[in-house]
Amino acid sequence: MDHARTETGAVSASETDVTRHDVEAVSKGERRELYKSREPIFPKRMDGTFRRIKWAAMAVLLGIYYLTPWIRWDRGPNAPDQAVLLDLPARRFYFFWIEIWPQEVIYLTGILILAALGLFLATSLAGRLWCGYACPQTVWTDLFIMVERFFEGRRNARIKLHKAPWTANKIVRKTAKHITWLVIAMATGGAWVFYFADAPTLAHDLVNLDAPPVAYITIGILTFTTYLLGGFAREQVCIYMCPWPRIQGAMVDEDTLVITYRRNRGEPRGPHKKGASWEGRGDCVSCRQCVVVCPMGIDIRDGLQLECIQCGLCIDACNDIMDKVGRPRGLIAYDTDANVERRLRGEAPRYRLMRPRTVIYATLFVAVGALMLWSLATRSPLDVNIIRDRNPLYVTLSDGRIRNGYTVKILNKAHQSNDFTISLSGLPGADLKIVGLEPGEPVTVPADSLRAVQLYVTAPRHGLAGSSTPVSFAVTNLETGLSYREDTSFKGPAR
Repeated sequence: MDHARTETGAVSASETDVTRHDVEAVSKGERRELYKSREPIFPKRMDGTFRRIKWAAMAVLLGIYYLTPWIRWDRGPNAPDQAVLLDLPARRFYFFWIEIWPQEVIYLTGILILAALGLFLATSLAGRLWCGYACPQTVWTDLFIMVERFFEGRRNARIKLHKAPWTANKIVRKTAKHITWLVIAMATGGAWVFYFADAPTLAHDLVNLDAPPVAYITIGILTFTTYLLGGFAREQVCIYMCPWPRIQGAMVDEDTLVITYRRNRGEPRGPHKKGASWEGRGDCVSCRQCVVVCPMGIDIRDGLQLECIQCGLCIDACNDIMDKVGRPRGLIAYDTDANVERRLRGEAPRYRLMRPRTVIYATLFVAVGALMLWSLATRSPLDVNIIRDRNPLYVTLSDGRIRNGYTVKILNKAHQSNDFTISLSGLPGADLKIVGLEPGEPVTVPADSLRAVQLYVTAPRHGLAGSSTPVSFAVTNLETGLSYREDTSFKGPAR
């Protein structure tokens, strides 16, 4: 029986055997460990199509990350010229020609929704493509392994060096590797802070020790985490820290393209001698090259596993062996579980990219993307917020008229100063006075700025509809004629 206990609660034979084994081990003085230390993985380098794709992805993604803060973008006077900038003091996000204000945080929400839907769609189509090629943990781990291979040699040499006693040669190689890791990790943290300030200016301040303390703290934290996760934790991050391997199980089905060992062709497996017949056996020669190249240290022949990041390196390794033994490539390939079952039944494979889940994800992705594009294309360079005074709600003047106070906040998103007028509609006979300005004098708002003005509206009591009268304020740009209207209410005594 495989279960430790039966449904009635009785102790099974397997549990009895385990207990007896533990008792015997204790009686013999053996030490029983409850925790097994991590066994380091030394993946072998394998050239091939997917390895080249990973090199290209690493070069492009690292290039984007490290170089983007240095790209300039002319936005005119009084505006930063950094293409991508998270300007926290000014509470603004610049992305090339797009400028996002705090009031427009909905766009950042939309970007996160698009990223999630894109990830769902890619996973339902072809498994963990993100994990295998674009995840920062994967990219930096690949880079760190490349450095390790440079200083410590190929896989067998690295294993031998790891097990060898500490000598001058081992100390030199290990020291050089860790110093290079730290330099890469520091560059990672350094590049990140450049996204939050003008890159050339901050670089100068960092070198001269004039940068804000938070910049050095951020670089220190990111240096430590990159060094730890990329150099030591590696596959442990994907297995234990990242939730996506568990979530992605809900995104895939039997028609999802994943790294697959085609057991219909590979079994029965076993060593093969040159010149021997292939009759009555599979193409798998049990060389284990798919295992030694895997950065996660798993055997893809055991099927789809939580640890598999779908990097495709096992495909390169298997194709190389198939070439050497004269068998067709593709024993390990991107395929579907449904197709493996079809081949076992002698049926032709079929690929279904259009499935309910992929259609839903794609439709939602296009809909959200189109909505964001429409919103960006039609958004106004002017934003107005009307706040009515609540204490007191209204004031009765000596002549019997009723007065309400309002705060009008005008956000000028243009890169030049503009003059605005404020008008009121919906309340006949009302007077409008802006505190600090003469009648008819426009409200001047500097470029890329928010200005708040206090105004009072006074109206005869007989013109009110009751305790609350609907009114509208219109804020108009005198230069462009663009007008923004917002509805509010005028408070007064109940009739």
